Amino acid sequence: MGNHGPRVMSRIPHPASPIPILAGVAIALGSCATLGKLYFQEPQIQLQEINVTGLGLSGGTMDLVFDVYNPNDYRIRSTRIEVALDLENTHFGDAYLERPLDLSPTNHSRVVVPTRFEWAGVGAGARALFTKQAIGYALTGRVILDTPLGDKRVGITGRGQVPLKKLF
Repeated sequence: MGNHGPRVMSRIPHPASPIPILAGVAIALGSCATLGKLYFQEPQIQLQEINVTGLGLSGGTMDLVFDVYNPNDYRIRSTRIEVALDLENTHFGDAYLERPLDLSPTNHSRVVVPTRFEWAGVGAGARALFTKQAIGYALTGRVILDTPLGDKRVGITGRGQVPLKKLF
């Protein structure tokens, strides 16, 4: 009477090795620490000079030369630059640069933005501006940047005196 059939022994599962679990936790924490260090600081953009590259009967061309400092610890790329330029309180034109530019980490880059203008749009008195060695400017615009944290739009504003260099 004491035999009631086969005896079944239950097995207690053995816990898995803690090494893979600890490695996964360490990787996750390391990733969070790396991502925590990735924060975006806006680049510093300053107009250094204006190079007049050509003058004609209908207008001219010039290069806006910017110094761009990337304070971030990672490379960023500009995908588009848009700038509206005023010289001596007269709107001279709008400049667009859609060529990608690499901005090295914690470094200065020289960025040249070609600009066209027409005399009809700036007035006859504007020609006298090109006899000066420095000229008052104001600019507004934006730069679209591709960063590891996604696309960022950075406003550009500036006002002051800038050297005017003639290349002819």
